[in-house]
Amino acid sequence: MLAVAMSSPNLHVIVLAAGASRRLGQPKQLVRLRGRPALHIVVSSAVAVAGQAVTVVIGAHAAALTPLLSRAGVSVALNRQWEEGMASSIRRGLAALPPACDAVLLLLGDQVAVTADDLKRLITAWRGEAGAIAAAAYAGHVGVPAIFPAAFFTELAQLRGDRGAREVLERNAFRLTRVPMPNAAVDLDTPEDLAALTAGGGPAPQARHPE
Repeated sequence: MLAVAMSSPNLHVIVLAAGASRRLGQPKQLVRLRGRPALHIVVSSAVAVAGQAVTVVIGAHAAALTPLLSRAGVSVALNRQWEEGMASSIRRGLAALPPACDAVLLLLGDQVAVTADDLKRLITAWRGEAGAIAAAAYAGHVGVPAIFPAAFFTELAQLRGDRGAREVLERNAFRLTRVPMPNAAVDLDTPEDLAALTAGGGPAPQARHPE
């Protein structure tokens, strides 16, 4: 009931989880934190606010992630071009959206510290500013999680390489609603990041640069 109350029939969440985790040396999506795989934590937060209107984009470790996601009640999109970078996963996620989708919430598959409450605040901000992008503000910048109305889908679909949605956010700074979200700065890219998280130390020393 909570997910229905917080979500919109036309808002869809895309979780970007196609990367190879080369710096970490193991699939970050499967790293266990608080007894759960990292991707399961992120997907659970997405489902809490959007119900089944969630698509997870996988790529490099698709064979290992598919069984995990089969029990999550979400849609799965395979990105065969994952080596290009995050832009390819954004494009793949957009291609999988239902026709009636009015807005998309982009969330990284390793944003394990972002809670359902954080996403609820983002959704509330998006609803309060018709036509604007609602983006998380952290580390002195804005980045994902971010909600993009359908008017920005073409811009997102034109992205290339590994810069992610940051280009679109920068070009449309005048149409942004900023939502303070320190949890979005928590990284899971390196063994040091993982050690900080498993030790309960909060954000890693090298905070994420907004995507």
